[in-house]
Amino acid sequence: MAAIQKRGKNSYRLTVSCGYDKQGKKIRKYKTIDLSHIKPNKQLEEAQKQFVLFENEVKKGLYLDTGKITFEEFIDKWLKDYAEAELAPKTLLRYKKLLDRIIPALGHIKLNKLQPTHLVEFYNNLRENGIRTDGKSGGLSERTILHHHRLISSILTCAVQWQFILNNPASRVKAPKVEKKEARHFDIEQTEYILQLLENAPIKYKTAIYLDIYGGMRLGELAGLKWSNVDFDNMLIKINHSLQHVTGYGTFEKSTKNETSNRIISLPKTVMSLLKEYKLWQNGEKSKLGNLWCSEYDYIFTTREGKPIYPGSISSWFHKFIKKHNETIMKDSSISHDDKEKYLLDNVNFHGLRHTSATILINQGIDVTTVSKRLGHARTSTTTDIYSHSLQKADRSAADKLEGLFNSKNTTKKEG
Repeated sequence: MAAIQKRGKNSYRLTVSCGYDKQGKKIRKYKTIDLSHIKPNKQLEEAQKQFVLFENEVKKGLYLDTGKITFEEFIDKWLKDYAEAELAPKTLLRYKKLLDRIIPALGHIKLNKLQPTHLVEFYNNLRENGIRTDGKSGGLSERTILHHHRLISSILTCAVQWQFILNNPASRVKAPKVEKKEARHFDIEQTEYILQLLENAPIKYKTAIYLDIYGGMRLGELAGLKWSNVDFDNMLIKINHSLQHVTGYGTFEKSTKNETSNRIISLPKTVMSLLKEYKLWQNGEKSKLGNLWCSEYDYIFTTREGKPIYPGSISSWFHKFIKKHNETIMKDSSISHDDKEKYLLDNVNFHGLRHTSATILINQGIDVTTVSKRLGHARTSTTTDIYSHSLQKADRSAADKLEGLFNSKNTTKKEG
């Protein structure tokens, strides 16, 4: 078979042989080119140039026939050329777990044949009983299905940008609707109670919880804090990196979630005094260990030897702290059964302390822009979306204050 064949008035088909498959059948790659923009007497010469380029692409494994490539083949390319180089290890691992469901269901479909109906059928399948891998009954939650949809849409957007397809079929599918729930958090009374209970807690974890309640940091940001980030004189703390742990990678330092996550926040005197107290304690631990202390690190929260702390150990301690307290209350015979409810703490995870910090600030009348910057959100809309319930309460309170203000003035005038 000729490597260059004229197929029409101005088109040529290029054929490159690239070995044999397992059945001994010859493998060929084809490409049709339109040379209508080239003068007729120069078209063959141009076709020969294009063939050399095409042959080089095929031999280097750079050529993919966009008309024949399956969704799975494109996902493999997306992982290799983009995801593995650009995404954080934890994000990449999470995406690969989602792809474990996506590829078996949709991977065999030609990329340019993938339709919105395929995606709708896939999402409906995820809602069916028996799809879960944890043994629980029922299908996946709408939030988890939404994660699948967003990943598929992101991959297909890349396929459009790389000119493999003309448009993104996921953009024509209504995204799974997730019911907005109020972010789990402690109220002011329970937060004050927690701070009292922490008086007898190990100083490392006491300091960590105080920092998160007053600073609203993400767990990785808290674990990644260094002493060089603390300005004791001006009572400021700089957040510019994060610690993350991923199975297979270990614990490592990375940049914060986004550019706006790099921020400087103010902390009250109470927290800064506790930090000083904790620093003295840590210096004492360094002295005890001597040369065994890993002095190359500057992290505030460390292992016993001064190495970077596993971030999950902080959240794990807090979970045990809540559980142990509640169990103690339930076993305390000196407290009547009816009164025990007042002393029990809500089952809120460590991330709930970040929500607690933000919710309390909003309910105390702090403007959303300030709260958003403190949290390190990329957009204020993210803050308003997460804390819509708290904002509604604050708005109700504002309306009540206005009513009280003007009604009291009107009452005064009538009395006069």
